[in-house]
Amino acid sequence: MKVTVFGIGYVGLVQAAVLAEVGHDVVCVDVDQNKVNNLKKGIIPIYEPGLTPLVNSNFEAGRVVFTTDAAQGIKHGDVIFIAVGTPPDEDGSADLKYVLAVASSVAANMQSHKIIINKSTVPVGTADKVTAKITEVLKKNGKDVSFDVVSNPEFLKEGAAVNDCMRPDRIILGTTSERSEKKLRELYAPFNRNHDKIIIMDVRSAELTKYAANCMLATKISFMNEMANLAEKFGADIENVRKGIGSDPRIGYQFIYPGCGYGGSCFPKDVQALIRSATAVGYDAKVLQAVEAVNYRQKEKLFDYIMRHYNNDVKGKTIALWGLSFKPNTDDMREASSRVLMEKLWEQGAKVQAYDPEAMQETQRIYGSRPDLSLMGTKEASLNNASCLAICTEWQAFRAPDFDLIKRAISDDVIFDGRNLFEPSIVSEHGLQYYAIGRGMSVVPVV
Repeated sequence: MKVTVFGIGYVGLVQAAVLAEVGHDVVCVDVDQNKVNNLKKGIIPIYEPGLTPLVNSNFEAGRVVFTTDAAQGIKHGDVIFIAVGTPPDEDGSADLKYVLAVASSVAANMQSHKIIINKSTVPVGTADKVTAKITEVLKKNGKDVSFDVVSNPEFLKEGAAVNDCMRPDRIILGTTSERSEKKLRELYAPFNRNHDKIIIMDVRSAELTKYAANCMLATKISFMNEMANLAEKFGADIENVRKGIGSDPRIGYQFIYPGCGYGGSCFPKDVQALIRSATAVGYDAKVLQAVEAVNYRQKEKLFDYIMRHYNNDVKGKTIALWGLSFKPNTDDMREASSRVLMEKLWEQGAKVQAYDPEAMQETQRIYGSRPDLSLMGTKEASLNNASCLAICTEWQAFRAPDFDLIKRAISDDVIFDGRNLFEPSIVSEHGLQYYAIGRGMSVVPVV
C-alpha cells in the first residue's frame, strides 16, 4: 500500500519504518530540511533501540523516502498519517496548529480519495476540526474530492517503541466508514495475524481512549508516590508495600514503582490536556488535577532531601548526577526530573557533574555551556571531587555500582536515590548514608 506520514518525529518515524519493514511503500514528509537531509545520510534524530538499522535498511531498499515536498507526499499516499507534534499551549491544552496545517495542505493538494489518519495525540473533537478544515479548503478551491478522517492513536513506550509497533497489543481505529475500515485492516494485516487486535469504535471514543490510557498510567505512578510519601511519615518501607499490592492481579506490578516523578513527551502533556478539555466542557477533573499536583511535588523530592541533609546550604557543593533522560533507553529529556533537580541546585549555588548513557548531547542542546554543569564521559568520572551522588534515571548501568569506589570518590558519603535502585542495608554496609523514596528519611551507615 502507498502510505504517507507527515511528521518525522518520535511517532511518525517509528510508524513509517515499521510499515516499510512489512512491505508498504512509505513517503515521510517534514518541514525540517536539515532533519530530512540527515535521515538520507543515515543520521537518526532520536535514540530508540532498534530504530536506526530499521530506518536505514528500508531507506536503502527504497521502501521509505524522506522529503519536505508536501505535494509529493499527498500525491503518493492513499493513506495519510498526521503524526506532527501537539505541544502544550500556554494553558496546558494541546496546540493543534500543526495538525490543522497538515489538513490544509492535504486539502489543497489532493486529487483523489484519501484516508487521513490522526496518529498524533489529540483532544476529543480533533477529527471534527480536521474534517471541517479539509472541507473548508476544498470548497474554497472549488474541488469535490471525497475523504475520510480516522483516529488511530499510538500506544508506544519510549525505549520499546519499535517492538510495540511491530507487536501491538491493540490497534484502535476510530471510524464509521466501512471503506476506511477495510483499507486499514489491510494496512495492519501483518501485525494482526495471531489474533484480532483491531478494535473499531467511533472517532471520539478513540480520541478519548488515548488520553484515558496515559492518564490511568500517570495516576498509578502518582498514587504510588503518594503512598511513598506516607510510608516515610509512618516509618514503613514502600518497597514492601509495592510487593504487597502488586501481587493483587487487579493491581499488578506495572507503573507502581515510586520515584522522583514521571516525565517525557506523553504523561505530563496528556494529563494537562485532558484537564483543560474537561474544564472546557464544564467538568472539574479532580483526580487528574491531583495526579498532576502530586507529580509536580514529587519532582522536587530529591532536592528536598539534599537541602535537608545539608541544612539548606549547598552553595559550593558539587553533586554527581546519574541519569538525565526522563526514563531509560531514550535520550528524551522532556519534563525530566533531572532538569528540576539541576535547575534548583543551580539556583542555590551548587554545581552538577552529570552522566547519562544517551542524553548527554540533548543536555548540551538544552543548557549549552555553563560553569555549573559538567558533562562527564563515564558514571565513575562524574564522582570525582563530588560531594555526593544523586540518581534520577534507572538505567541498567547504574543498578550494580562499586559502592567502595563511590565512597572513595565522593567527600560526604551520601547517596540520594530517586529511583530506589539499591537495597538500603547493602549501601549502609559500605559506610554510605542513603536517601531513597518512601524508605525512611535516610539509612545511616553501619559503624
